[in-house]
Amino acid sequence: MMDGLTFVFRWLHIFVGIIWIGHLYFFNWVNGPMTLKLAAATKQAVVPELMPRALYWFRWGAAWTWITGLILMLLVFYHGGLTLDLGNSWGVGALLMVAVTFLGVFIYDAIWKSALKDNLRAAVIVSFLLLAATVWAFVEIGGFQPRGVLIHTGAMFGTMMAFNVWFRIWPAQQRIIAAVKAGDAPPAADAGLAALRSKHNTYMSLPLLWAMANEHATPFFGGNFWIPGDYYWAAWLAVIAIGWHIIFQCYRKAAKVQGM
Repeated sequence: MMDGLTFVFRWLHIFVGIIWIGHLYFFNWVNGPMTLKLAAATKQAVVPELMPRALYWFRWGAAWTWITGLILMLLVFYHGGLTLDLGNSWGVGALLMVAVTFLGVFIYDAIWKSALKDNLRAAVIVSFLLLAATVWAFVEIGGFQPRGVLIHTGAMFGTMMAFNVWFRIWPAQQRIIAAVKAGDAPPAADAGLAALRSKHNTYMSLPLLWAMANEHATPFFGGNFWIPGDYYWAAWLAVIAIGWHIIFQCYRKAAKVQGM
């Protein structure tokens, strides 16, 4: 029964995840560069028709990806006992790190609403250092095993991404669409906010996909590829950095792709 339920929710999780992340990549690597080349009159005709349709699938894909992912965590990791290392039990440290997983979004949001966001390099460095401290804490404070570390990092990213969609990108896009439909210039603050948080989601998406496939990432948990067994969490941080670099290269390529 539990295996069957797990498979059904994994199937649905992949389906709605494709809807969400597919639209995310479309917005950032196809629609964004293309829209910059449209005349104002064309934008006024196209944007109010295209964006509400695309954003419907985008935001509900995000919501259902998060919901089905949470159900899978409950089934596989909490009910299945795959979160904690052998010998560890559900104490204050483990519960604290679960809270950090789902409440860390508010620290992330505060950082990127503060004046620090105007210094991109500093904001990225601070964000990565906090991420590294959190991953380390999953191990040392939470007592999580490697798969538990991966899935809780992924859940943290997924929560931040879904939050961005519903509480930052979608409200800003509603105002942008209304302005374009009326023939007005979109509010600069809304355009900047939507673009920034959408870019954040794009960068978080590739590490999130690795975390989702955690069962198949066991060769990187230590002992292989010259990764010391006690420092698999550092290898995970390296994977995140590599994922961010891959996304960076995709942005560079998207800016060069031309129409006919």
